[in-house]
Amino acid sequence: MSATEKYLVTRLLKWNTDSNDRQMPWKGEKDPYRIWLSEIILQQTRVEQGWNYYNRFIEAFPNIKALAKAPETTVFKLWEGLGYYSRCKNLIATAKFIAENNKGKFPDTYEDIVALKGVGPYTAAAIASFAYNLPHAVVDGNVFRVLSRYFGIDTPIDSVAGKKLFTGLANKLLDTKQPGIYNQALMDFGAVICKPKLPLCSTCPLNSKCVAYLTGYVDKLPVKEKSIIKKTRWFYFLRITYADKVYVRKRTESDIWQNLYEFVLLENDGPVENITTVESFKNVFGSIKFNITRVSQVYRQQLTHQTIHGQFISITINKPLALKGYQPVSPGELALLPFPKFITHYLSDKNVSLNLF
Repeated sequence: MSATEKYLVTRLLKWNTDSNDRQMPWKGEKDPYRIWLSEIILQQTRVEQGWNYYNRFIEAFPNIKALAKAPETTVFKLWEGLGYYSRCKNLIATAKFIAENNKGKFPDTYEDIVALKGVGPYTAAAIASFAYNLPHAVVDGNVFRVLSRYFGIDTPIDSVAGKKLFTGLANKLLDTKQPGIYNQALMDFGAVICKPKLPLCSTCPLNSKCVAYLTGYVDKLPVKEKSIIKKTRWFYFLRITYADKVYVRKRTESDIWQNLYEFVLLENDGPVENITTVESFKNVFGSIKFNITRVSQVYRQQLTHQTIHGQFISITINKPLALKGYQPVSPGELALLPFPKFITHYLSDKNVSLNLF
């Protein structure tokens, strides 16, 4: 290890001992179940947002057997609003697998952990090092950023070459005697000192040897080669009520919000001035008479790769509908179902009530 590399490791660990006061409920945790749960929640989620979800999950499911036994709808309802629902699907599948195939005992080797559904190299390294003190370096966004800036590396972090380079460097720097402490220190350092925007360079303990700081390239590193292609979608949800029950369905297709529930959906290529003029709207009702009681404001939700716009149209009918995939549910049943944030935002509107159809 070079002098520059040793300097980073030494100063990082000293900073961790003397100054790192970053608080998280799972920090210092040794239970692999809790570490796994926290890491799955934190995939694509800020710590501040995930904190309360973690606490609620631990309260509801104190161990992996409890999670494995829980009805899937209950788990998804608890996850509601956190987004990236494939994580929840993988969480359930992994809990059932461990409960059924490993008697509820979490795997204790990196190879067995990384083989779990929804667990990649980063998450496996985190669990292995935090729970079992195994020498595996974590490489997340914070680690990419710190190493890229400190060493002045402009190889794109999302390229095959970049991932290989940074993973190799992270493992080279790893303090194998205390890998869990070192990994946590490096991630915390990236989160509170070497931040994506407005990093604390002037007071950074690494600034005397940080290439990006010394050359004025802090805001240019790390580099990404791929740009995200975003699209816009327009959803029109028909909140159809008959005999005090509203029609909903579970989304099963490979798309956003899989395994969550929704009202009758009409998707359009663009905004519609009057949804009742669209042919697909007429096909929903056929000869059944309907009455539109309310049209909501336009709601908007920004996802990573797409922007969702849409409205909710409240409708009453005088005969039951035969809609494939949809079922009528009572207000009480509706309240127990997991919905995407787009719909929960609408339902939480002060002008909307679960009991007023």
